[in-house]
Amino acid sequence: MAWMAWTLPTAIFFTVIALLLITFTVLAIRFPETPRVGILRIETTRGDRLFITLLGSAFINLAWLGTMSAPQWGALIVCLIYATAVFRWV
Repeated sequence: MAWMAWTLPTAIFFTVIALLLITFTVLAIRFPETPRVGILRIETTRGDRLFITLLGSAFINLAWLGTMSAPQWGALIVCLIYATAVFRWV
């Protein structure tokens, strides 16, 4: 696997994703949730909202890289605001 850039940020990224999946699995087992309808007018659960958040965050980061010359930390802040909105209203 020498062809991959296993840097500290890469390791942190995959660790955070793994911890999110474990956390949401434990939450689903301990606190079952009924789907709710938000502003998208579709039924979503915690896992659905996590998927929407991760997908949207990927697009936010790609757009940030393509259009901004500012550090990537700014995209992280935008992604956190986006995640808060998704879990609150979707």
